[in-house]
Amino acid sequence: AAWVLGAILVAAIAVGAKLLPEAFDPAPTASPSPEASASPSADPSRTPDPGSFPTPAPSGGPVPATGPASAALETLEVKGRAPKTGYERTVVFGKAWLDVNRNGCDTRNDILARDLTDTARLKNCKVASGTLLDPYSGDTIAFERGPQTSPLVQIDHVVALSDAWQKGAQQLTQAQREALANDPLNLLAVSGAQNSSKEASDAASWLPPRAEARCAYVARQIAVKAKYALWVTDAERNAMRVVLDRCPAEPLPGG
Repeated sequence: AAWVLGAILVAAIAVGAKLLPEAFDPAPTASPSPEASASPSADPSRTPDPGSFPTPAPSGGPVPATGPASAALETLEVKGRAPKTGYERTVVFGKAWLDVNRNGCDTRNDILARDLTDTARLKNCKVASGTLLDPYSGDTIAFERGPQTSPLVQIDHVVALSDAWQKGAQQLTQAQREALANDPLNLLAVSGAQNSSKEASDAASWLPPRAEARCAYVARQIAVKAKYALWVTDAERNAMRVVLDRCPAEPLPGG
């Protein structure tokens, strides 16, 4: 009987030797799936890396209209002129002139360089001299920088800033108004005498004396008003229509 009991004991030890390692081995850790490891937001306690998100594109500015000026004119809102209350040029439209395109030159000198021929420039970007063919009168003006001669050539806001203020610019942001005041689309180098004659007039009360310039002038005003959501008065729209009847295919300028 003793030998039978011993045989049973030996068999039990042998079976236990096979079972114990398996019973006490820790369960293997599952490898993370590719989907789980690829997502940084899988762990809610993990702080997201700002660099892992796309940077939003900056909001675009006003978009210029295209096509015939006569068609664009009919899209402009027609309203009465608002009060001029609160208008102060350097406060609501910024100082003259800014360097909005950050090329190191202020807007006045950018426009002089664009519109004059035979220009000479100083090291600080300022236009020292040049020749202007005045678009409003057709006169040729020799420009020379200086306190007595610089006023002979001035930069005209084709849509006068005071007019813009009374026809929608009050609803623009400060940045949008400063952009309007320095937008090449709204600026032309012209005779100082013609600019002084125009002052803040709209098309109902002033047009270039040179008849050949009127279609392009009115088209530029329409382009600016369409770009910045400015309105026209009924008299202003009628005056523009009369001009464009002579040139129904006149395109809007590109800038």
